[in-house]
Amino acid sequence: MSRIAIKICGLSAPDTIAAALSGGASHVGFVHFSKSPRHVEIDRMAALARSVPSHVTRVAVLVEPDDVLLSEIAPHVDVLQLHGEESPERAAAIRARFGKTVWKAIPVKTRTDLAAGVAFAGAVDMLLYDAKTPKGADLPGGMGLRFDWDLLADFRPPLAWGLSGGLDPANVAEAIRITRAPLVDVSSGVESAPGIKDVDKITAFCNAVSA
Repeated sequence: MSRIAIKICGLSAPDTIAAALSGGASHVGFVHFSKSPRHVEIDRMAALARSVPSHVTRVAVLVEPDDVLLSEIAPHVDVLQLHGEESPERAAAIRARFGKTVWKAIPVKTRTDLAAGVAFAGAVDMLLYDAKTPKGADLPGGMGLRFDWDLLADFRPPLAWGLSGGLDPANVAEAIRITRAPLVDVSSGVESAPGIKDVDKITAFCNAVSA
């Protein structure tokens, strides 16, 4: 099996970025969404992104961003991850206008939810299957929720994809075994408190994936 890509998301401090890099993370994620405990302002995101070597992919996680916001953030990252109710048409327009790789999070609770990704074939570069948050929740992700990974066991995604939602150092190996995910994305699962990344947990997560 080829090496599994690791995205450590919601990073906001140099020491946790260093832990992600030394652990072998292929992607680092920065959240710009004011309701999130992981929110970072654009100037801070830019400074943190500059510290990331070129072989590691920098991802901005955004919720229904407008073009003004995108024009400020896009120069600092490699990937724009859309985590709201963006339509395939909107996602395609963002990719065309800003010339960036675009990911779309697909919230999943049941098998039927997986089908929502099909509409994004040709509009985005990658799908991220994430646990669906409760109706009315302030956050579209990053709440430590997981969905039934067996839903992905024999599913054939319509394009490149990754697994998110409720992953942590203790369960990521099982998640990979069941889903054969080519990329795993963790945020709350490597925190000591909401928005506070834990260096040891980041290292443990990366080690669990590598093993």
